[in-house]
Amino acid sequence: MPFFRNIVFTAILVGLIAGLAVSALQAVGTTPLILQAETYENAGGDAAPAHSHDAATPADHHHDAEAWTPADGFERNAYTLAANVLTAIGYALVLTALISLRGSEGGWREGLFWGLAGFATVMLAPMIGLPPELPGSPAAPLEARQIWWIATVAATAGGIALLAFKRNEPWAIILAVALIVAPHIVGAPLPPEGEHALAPLPLERRFVVLATVTSFVFWLILGSLSGLFLKRFETAR
Repeated sequence: MPFFRNIVFTAILVGLIAGLAVSALQAVGTTPLILQAETYENAGGDAAPAHSHDAATPADHHHDAEAWTPADGFERNAYTLAANVLTAIGYALVLTALISLRGSEGGWREGLFWGLAGFATVMLAPMIGLPPELPGSPAAPLEARQIWWIATVAATAGGIALLAFKRNEPWAIILAVALIVAPHIVGAPLPPEGEHALAPLPLERRFVVLATVTSFVFWLILGSLSGLFLKRFETAR
């Protein structure tokens, strides 16, 4: 029971901190760009449905003209904060469980490596084929993008695990490289031909950079604090 309690307590505490931190970063970074892009989308009339990739969470927020969306201002910020915290808690549960199952002492340094692996798995690998997008950007069907994203994350996680824990085995290195490369050989689903982004290209590029930096900071906080707090709880037990 203490084993699971430590994991849950650590995940909740880390999730709250990381969720608040990434929400603050988004408020001054990616969110103003999203709001700016929405003005181009609204001006474009009935162009492509709006969607975007959150900087810290990988799921696509896809909606159309008839879908419910929170009102701008406090309501929208509150839903974003709640989503970020819940997502952070979920990822922290996975990280702390993996660290505990490894049977290591933990600590912020080990947690930092887990955080970097999470960033590479959840953000870097998928963004090669599906980079963060502003509202009004053309995109392939949502289901196809989700399937490719999940497959890419799973394959990348498997490849990183082999490189980390079986790196002395030649077969493991070959298999790891094959797993990491395979989704990109298959390729991400492409948007319909003839469609183009409504927001200016410099705005899109800036959004991709800020979204990547925000995700990097998120995973550094998530990993290092997961290792640190888990070790503290284990020591205090």
